[in-house]
Amino acid sequence: MSISKRILFDAERMKYANTGLFHFCKQLTHALAAQINPQKEVLEIFTNKESFPLFKTNSFRKLQFWHTIVLPSIQNVNVWHATHQDTRFFPFRRNIPIVLTIHDINYFHDPNKSWKKKQAFLKDLQRKIDASSYLVFISAYTHRDVEKHFKIDHKPFRIIYNGCNIPPDLPHQSKLKLPSQPYLFTIGTITDKKNFHVLPRLLVNSNYQLLIAGITQSDNYLQKIKNEAEKLGVLDQIEFVGPVNDEEKSEYYQHCEAFVFPSLAEGFGLPVIEAMHFGKPVFLSTYTSLPEIGGDVAYYFDSFEQEDMRQTLKAGLEDYQKNKPQEKIRERSQLFSWETAAKEYLEVYKSLYID
Repeated sequence: MSISKRILFDAERMKYANTGLFHFCKQLTHALAAQINPQKEVLEIFTNKESFPLFKTNSFRKLQFWHTIVLPSIQNVNVWHATHQDTRFFPFRRNIPIVLTIHDINYFHDPNKSWKKKQAFLKDLQRKIDASSYLVFISAYTHRDVEKHFKIDHKPFRIIYNGCNIPPDLPHQSKLKLPSQPYLFTIGTITDKKNFHVLPRLLVNSNYQLLIAGITQSDNYLQKIKNEAEKLGVLDQIEFVGPVNDEEKSEYYQHCEAFVFPSLAEGFGLPVIEAMHFGKPVFLSTYTSLPEIGGDVAYYFDSFEQEDMRQTLKAGLEDYQKNKPQEKIRERSQLFSWETAAKEYLEVYKSLYID
């Protein structure tokens, strides 16, 4: 009888609910658990005990505070999946195949970070790349960006897109108090790179409301958004709704007039395909991975000048009303599925198994 192969999946970031990495770990492990043959493979989740109920598996490796210094035993582990480039739990100097998923190198591009910190980031990630057996990038953009700044040589790699976080069976019942006026919607961590402070420009001389969902990472940037809105006289048209669960998020997507996402730094852009899942018009920046994800069904802000943004929104909504591309938009969102991602990750794992 053959011994099952054991995949250790680093899900430490599950402690930060309603973030991109939280959903990445949750959705990917659900899809992996559905596809794994339990007679041949075991998916073991390395995470804090409080997160155990969030997974569809009964195999866990409890994360302890001392694991940042001494990692758990890798006995009987056939593949270690380091699920993001910033993980503090990386099995250096261990004789085990490692899959490293790189989402982005936004830290390196952050103008607020010192050169010394950026150099430390480069050194740390290069060390992880060197120690990895296989690299996975969540977009072609991320692969190109990493290739510019790191030595990846002939390291095997694959681009595996994320999936849509909106479950097909999620009930869409009105539970929220939605605005009485048509509203624009965006979601993401409130921090500089999301560029949300340009969005109040879309509200000038309009009856639109703007709903911004997500956790606040930078109080200073939150104030910057409010200052911009106040300067333009539209502060009363903006509502910050904070972190939202799947049901609430779906409600906001479903009833919005348009989804607006002027982000300057995205390794993928999960909210884009979530909005497209509902056939909504999406208005994006032209930066980083967003054109790759939105494709030809999205509308793009070529500049963030007030009048340019307003004209882009106006022309895009007119096109949307005239040509009714809802089905085409939904079809594009279906190109990105966690089931496909899980299938491709399993292929990577299997290529590395050691007997």
